[in-house]
Amino acid sequence: METNLCAAAVNSFISTINWSVEMESLHDEVESILYICREVSVYKIPPLKANEGHRAQDWGNLASPIWKGRLRIVEKSNVMLLFEDATTGELFAKTPYDPQKPSVEAVLDSSRYFVIRLEDEGKKAYIGMGFAERTDSFDFNVSLQDYTKRYFARLNPPSPTTESEASKSPGPKKDYSLKEGQTFSISIPGRNKSGAKGKGDLLGSSSGSSTASGGSVPLLPPPPGTSNRNR
Repeated sequence: METNLCAAAVNSFISTINWSVEMESLHDEVESILYICREVSVYKIPPLKANEGHRAQDWGNLASPIWKGRLRIVEKSNVMLLFEDATTGELFAKTPYDPQKPSVEAVLDSSRYFVIRLEDEGKKAYIGMGFAERTDSFDFNVSLQDYTKRYFARLNPPSPTTESEASKSPGPKKDYSLKEGQTFSISIPGRNKSGAKGKGDLLGSSSGSSTASGGSVPLLPPPPGTSNRNR
């Protein structure tokens, strides 16, 4: 009886391990679609001239590509650019995308055309790629940029010290209010100290002038020429 129980426990343990391995394998095989364009054009391009970038105008008649089809950017264990038939899904070409040595290069004379480096079993080839709409090329760029940011964020995760410093609360606010018994003075530029008779107020009137005018604030004189205009 005990032997049967032990065997059942072992079998259950083995089944659990197998299930975990299967789930991990399934997780590894999950694809994430980063970008898809229903139609891109592929061109044969001439060799790159020394010290110059690629130009789409050098590719010949852009209205006659060598291939048209669908482009997908797929992330699994790595990121792949897949050129496929839009109807059958048949693969035309593929290339990995590595942010540390990008396989995509923009041309100098257009925002809709790119040069793609294809790699397969150590062999390399270069093709031109074009989008019909600028919005498609913009979304293509954004997809690669977003993946590049995530890629380098994984390579350089924030250290625990950096996280702890970022989580620290700011120190207490400084209190600049006046305490009981404290005073402060204001220095007014242009004040003639020698002509002042005692302490004046902020408007520049002295205690003597206030008494002479019955304690009221003296009025400012009218602007020059006012009396002439009223005549």
